[in-house]
Amino acid sequence: MKFKKQDFVSPAQKILRPAKRNNKIYIDEAARVSIGDNYRNVPFYRIFFGVPVVYLPLFLFPIVMLSSWLTWLHLKMIGAQNVFTYKDFLPDRKSFRYTFKTQIIMEKRHFFSTWSRSVIFWMFNCTGYCPYSVALFQWHTYLVKVVENFWCPFYHDKKMSYGEGAIDKSYWHQNEVDKNKLHPEDQNNPIWNKNFRK
Repeated sequence: MKFKKQDFVSPAQKILRPAKRNNKIYIDEAARVSIGDNYRNVPFYRIFFGVPVVYLPLFLFPIVMLSSWLTWLHLKMIGAQNVFTYKDFLPDRKSFRYTFKTQIIMEKRHFFSTWSRSVIFWMFNCTGYCPYSVALFQWHTYLVKVVENFWCPFYHDKKMSYGEGAIDKSYWHQNEVDKNKLHPEDQNNPIWNKNFRK
């Protein structure tokens, strides 16, 4: 199998960084989640109990942060360089469209949606909780992919999405004896072998 650079773009990368052609963004429609069309048809009680559920992961943040930091520390201790940090996954503060003074709010809908008319609510969620959550889980995923690429350079059907955690050479590429034990495609995979043959 011959590998090309475009083979190593994950489905998430395709969605998060959609291709721009003629200043228009193209998104894979098959990957689009259907939620906005259904929201108005969802019974009120489900929304009432469902909205607070989104905040439960806050209790897991310390665990995910610790796991990420320990994974990063592991990589640094075994000699990894150029490893991205959590900060690398955070959006630039200057890139946020709204500030506290310009933040838009929702119109009154019903008594229980009072929170949606608060600037603080939208600032907390849209400039804090959401982007910091996405960054944390992206960082954690990236680190674990780097770890797997180093220790386990063995093909499986999801490995093509591990390109964001590409490394120079895996643990198995340290000497020719061990490298030769690998399947030929694993020996020559550009995700964990920078000297792959094109």
